Amino acid sequence: MNDIATRILFEDNHLVIVNKLPGEIVQGDKTGDVPLVEKVRAYLKERYRKPGNVFCGLVHRIDRPVSGAVIFAKTSKALTRMNAMLQTRAIKKIYWAVIEGNITEPEQRLIHFLKKNEKLNKSFPVADEKAGQRAELHYKTIFQLDNYTVLEVELMTGRHHQIRVQLAAIGHPIKGDLKYGAARSNEDHSISLHARKVEFIHPVSKETISVIAPTPLQGIWKHIPQNC
Repeated sequence: MNDIATRILFEDNHLVIVNKLPGEIVQGDKTGDVPLVEKVRAYLKERYRKPGNVFCGLVHRIDRPVSGAVIFAKTSKALTRMNAMLQTRAIKKIYWAVIEGNITEPEQRLIHFLKKNEKLNKSFPVADEKAGQRAELHYKTIFQLDNYTVLEVELMTGRHHQIRVQLAAIGHPIKGDLKYGAARSNEDHSISLHARKVEFIHPVSKETISVIAPTPLQGIWKHIPQNC
């Protein structure tokens, strides 16, 4: 059985939540690397000895250099309901971000208007509200290192590269994120952003599901306690 079994954070008859590794792609792209969705599908096929095609629906994505919790649906009914919840912001998403420098405001709500440049695969803050999409997040400081600050970030909207752009816009790019102005890359080409927690009402059982993803074992994460 592939290593997905060791990275499962939650599983029942309807959903499976997996801790994505930094550098792992969620869906297939031009690199040809095996995406996480196919690894989860292979795990389900092997674990439950299912013949033929196995349903594995992707509820949401996180960027390739980012680690953390990703939700998959094991049934079409669960996928439809989770997609609806995603649209209404009923899935709470908490990230941990390691940013460059010491931030002056320990807690803040950030609002920007972002415009995506498809050619560059990059988003930019724009002054004209009509020219961009509203992006909102709330952060608070949870740990301090000599040259870096660890933030807990809650997304209020879900824009392209939103956390990366907004933190860079206030002068504190995420560690390793060269695309948005970091001083240097991480050794493994990841960025120090981790999808730490997802919380939602289960689409079938209606119970509250709250799942926390342990941070990676390498790099700067080794110096950050799990119980921040």
